Amino acid sequence: MTDTTIASVRGTSPRTGEPVGDPVPVSTAEEVDAAARAAERAFPVWSALPAAERAQALEAAADALDAALTELVALADAETALGEPRLTGEVARTSGQLRLFAEVLRDGGYVQAVLTPADPSTARPDLRRMRQAMGPVAVFSASNFPFAFSVAGGDTASALAAGCPVVVKAHEGHPATSVAVARIVAGALREAGAPEGVLNLVSGFEAGGALVNHPAIKAVGFTGSYAGGRALFDLCAARPEPIPFYGELGSVNPVVVLPGAAAERATELAEGYAGSLTLGTGQFCTNPGLLFVPEGGPLVDLVATAVAGKSTGGMLTSRMRDGYEARVAVLGEVATLEVLASGAASDDSFAVAPRVWKLPLKAFADQLETLGEECFGPAGLVITYPDVESLVKVLAELPGSLTGSVHADAAAGDAPAAEQVAAALRHRVGRMIYNGWPTGVAVCWAMHHGGPWPSTTSSQYTSVGATAIDRWLVPVAYQDWPDELLPPELQDANPLGIPRRVG
Repeated sequence: MTDTTIASVRGTSPRTGEPVGDPVPVSTAEEVDAAARAAERAFPVWSALPAAERAQALEAAADALDAALTELVALADAETALGEPRLTGEVARTSGQLRLFAEVLRDGGYVQAVLTPADPSTARPDLRRMRQAMGPVAVFSASNFPFAFSVAGGDTASALAAGCPVVVKAHEGHPATSVAVARIVAGALREAGAPEGVLNLVSGFEAGGALVNHPAIKAVGFTGSYAGGRALFDLCAARPEPIPFYGELGSVNPVVVLPGAAAERATELAEGYAGSLTLGTGQFCTNPGLLFVPEGGPLVDLVATAVAGKSTGGMLTSRMRDGYEARVAVLGEVATLEVLASGAASDDSFAVAPRVWKLPLKAFADQLETLGEECFGPAGLVITYPDVESLVKVLAELPGSLTGSVHADAAAGDAPAAEQVAAALRHRVGRMIYNGWPTGVAVCWAMHHGGPWPSTTSSQYTSVGATAIDRWLVPVAYQDWPDELLPPELQDANPLGIPRRVG
């Protein structure tokens, strides 16, 4: 679907394996250049608009998405088979993200304005610092969220809020949906006063590399595979003018069940794990790939029963299905892995079955480099540990993940162990979850959806929540400038009424 010999891309139904939707032309090198140049022309106008006007434009885009709900859900369901309920909720999340960033803009704290007055006694000048938009950016759509991590998803919403025009590389798994969203959002932005070229769409595999290498692009946001993300990361670094790459690449999301919790609510935990593992056919970046449980007790057998009772549907693309089956085959050849359970697969063309293996902690630790890799889909490892002290040593060596979860029962004496586990996990994950499952991400001010390598390339940044805007902003300091020539965010009177630090 993505080689250079074809002139268009077309969606494929995961249910039937048949083509769906209208073909979408692959962008030529000239079209990629035109999109990037249009974003470059739009940048000085869009970034100079008052934050309140950008906020209004984002809200107009959100309203337009909600108004087109029926059309968009039908298109996306044909291309992804994710179902009307899931997709309806995802459109709401996408429009909600746009409205959240309108709120961020009106708050004004995102510019992090700092005023340090002159001090004649030390010859210190008057210094005033704030953050500003860095320029046009490229966003690569994700496969598993055709709205929330796609054309108008969090990367795009946060970049637009920052004042950066966006060129989106559409995902080949839902090309018609991408075209429709781009048309709706770009039209709404334009009607709200945004300049032409503030949102652009390109398609096709080759368009991705050309976009990253284009001199007008100043940063890249990506959600996808480790291999694809690493290749783009290297391209960004190898440019004559290197640029930041904010990639979300892969995560095993360890879940630890402590002894007290295992004894008190084994059945609940087994059902919760099986549900989280198989939700959306396991196609979530926060899927619980590693489950650590105490040796002995009924929990392992209950997990086996729960997973065996699950049936999963089609993966989003044939390529993702093939990747899952290839990884499952690799794991099936590992001598120390014992098959714990296999579930069922639906009749969908791209369907796969859930699979879970078990092994002891020492065997896992001895093969951490191999077994610590993500298997994207409904597959997981159940690792039994003899004691918390041994477990903590292994947790500290895990690859970086987006999430780390701890199931504990304080009344059963788990509190000291929970502290130990938390101390090990907090340096290996971006979000710590207590007595919950990692699948599901709230879009809010406090959310952090990031983590150490390889879960993301920049662990200090998030791709979900209000602070996702930080990726697209760079600081600038003004020294001894006349008040009337300063941006309003830095003027003495603070005409915008934004939060500022003085001192």
